[in-house]
Amino acid sequence: MIKILIADDHALVREGIIALLSPHNQIQIVGTAASGQEAIEKAGKLHPDIILMDIAMPGLGGLEATLEIRKTHPEIKILVLSQYDDKEYVSRLFKAGVSGYILKHAVGTDLVSAIRAVYRGECYLYPAIAAGVVDGYLGRSTIDVDDPYESLSDREKQVLKLIAEGCSHKEIATLLDISAKTVMAHQTNLSEKLGLRSRAALIRFAIHKGIVK
Repeated sequence: MIKILIADDHALVREGIIALLSPHNQIQIVGTAASGQEAIEKAGKLHPDIILMDIAMPGLGGLEATLEIRKTHPEIKILVLSQYDDKEYVSRLFKAGVSGYILKHAVGTDLVSAIRAVYRGECYLYPAIAAGVVDGYLGRSTIDVDDPYESLSDREKQVLKLIAEGCSHKEIATLLDISAKTVMAHQTNLSEKLGLRSRAALIRFAIHKGIVK
């Protein structure tokens, strides 16, 4: 039995995935989450084998939740279910530790195949975007090792995303369960690493990098 946690902020999407997977006896839906923060919490409570993770969720998004879950529960595999096919975005997620990436418009049989492949310990990349990602690697057009974003710690990446979402220091502190003073320290550190001093500059950087859409 493959235990699945579905993380997506749209109720209709969650219900649609449940409807697609319910006929398969070897797959069990153990829970759903409407945000990255809820996905982190339920990962610890429900211990799924695989989390179907949306990327563009408010607050902590799929990337930021993945970074946290991979640290605290490395045995849980992450299969990204996204509408975005940007190869740099895909590469960044694999670097964060996801095991698979499939587009939301994929038919049910493709989703089931992806789940089974990831459960077996394989990496899965939806065929429609695989060629672009491979070409990117061959052409050295994926994330550069000198990319300033990659110099950020996992926590700094989380703080950057939440700043770009318009969250206050207090709101970020609550979401990440840290003090507002610690949030300010993380913001100072990431600003120095990126060479960006204003909140507006950080937001523009996050949009340019595809951290927020």
